[in-house]
Amino acid sequence: MTLPAFQTPTPTDMRRSMGRFTTGVAVVSADDGSGDPCAMTISSLTSISLEPAILLVSLTQGSRTTTAVDQTGAFAVSILGSRQEALARRFATRGGARFEDLPFDLGRAGLPMIKDALAQLECTVHAAHDVGDHRVFYGEVTDMRWRDGNGLAFYSGRFGDFLDFGHDEVPWLF
Repeated sequence: MTLPAFQTPTPTDMRRSMGRFTTGVAVVSADDGSGDPCAMTISSLTSISLEPAILLVSLTQGSRTTTAVDQTGAFAVSILGSRQEALARRFATRGGARFEDLPFDLGRAGLPMIKDALAQLECTVHAAHDVGDHRVFYGEVTDMRWRDGNGLAFYSGRFGDFLDFGHDEVPWLF
């Protein structure tokens, strides 16, 4: 199959192109001090450094969660499991009290995290930069825990699960 001609990207074209890249799904949460925790679903999560442990998240400019992270200098990341699609959708909507009637965990620093997530990480902001319509945060991981399970995947606007072809685990060289 032949690819179409190159063109200048529109927001829709960019979304469709990047939708061809399968990602995991996580929820970034923060406490803005109002008594109602804030959070948003993301697929832009990257491990940057192992020593010290630093990760990167990219959050929408002007969102309540982005503002809270900027103000407090702290955030939590909950990596969702394959059976947590409903939570991913819940935190992907704009506005409202997303934690209302939802049991959640608190980390040692008091940050809200998604109950039964595959991994929960508390971070302090190491650095932040405005990039286009997003704010990129580098978070130094101060506390974490994880469990086994399958992660929730996102591809081309759809949620799914990872299919293991039965290959041996790839050893990391470090």
